[in-house]
Amino acid sequence: MDMLWEEAGWERLTGRVGRRRLPVWDCTVGLVVGDDSVLLIDPGSCLREGTLLREEAERITGRQVTHIAYTHGHFDHVLGGAAFSGAEVYGAVGLDAELATGREELRDDAVRQGLAQDEAAEAAELLVVPKHLVSGEWTLELGGVQVLLANVGPGHTLHDLAVFVPGERETVFCGDLVEESGEPLAGPDAMPRQWPAALDRLLALGGEDALYVPGHGAVVDADFVRAQRATLAARFGVS
Repeated sequence: MDMLWEEAGWERLTGRVGRRRLPVWDCTVGLVVGDDSVLLIDPGSCLREGTLLREEAERITGRQVTHIAYTHGHFDHVLGGAAFSGAEVYGAVGLDAELATGREELRDDAVRQGLAQDEAAEAAELLVVPKHLVSGEWTLELGGVQVLLANVGPGHTLHDLAVFVPGERETVFCGDLVEESGEPLAGPDAMPRQWPAALDRLLALGGEDALYVPGHGAVVDADFVRAQRATLAARFGVS
């Protein structure tokens, strides 16, 4: 199985969990393989990228992706969703309305960041809005592994979802609440004064020994998350 992950360009983190760092924006995609179901976390920035991820996931698992979790609503994390026909899509409560009314804004942001106009327009038009909305915590039974989806925001955005996967070591997919390859980005939809508290919730659920997978960059540990929390608190003037 390790060879299948590596050949597909993925990094295997635990027995059931892997991740892929995509080119251009260094966005992280996660994959959790249950006995019965397969969860993909953040399906890429466009249909081309989503299709590639779908093919790679099917090659690794021998099965279709059945569940998708959006960690938040930025284009590089959601616009590949339409490539996964039939998958059940999850997001933080409120993300459905944000995406349903924000297609043009997503398209324009993607183009500003370098995605081709035609790709951005197609992906925004076909954007899949999450049907399953997490207001607190939601447990997904994938067969042999129970995954916890937790609405830990607001912080990076109004609708930040984290994914906690038990295993040899707990793996936490943080979305852009944590970034390793650059400074955390506080855009116009960020809630900067609430961001440190979101990281407190992330650490409380993940624990000291977990693998923390940022939205962008290398896998980090709890000490890194705590240090980033301190940096954000100082930057935004909160305790």
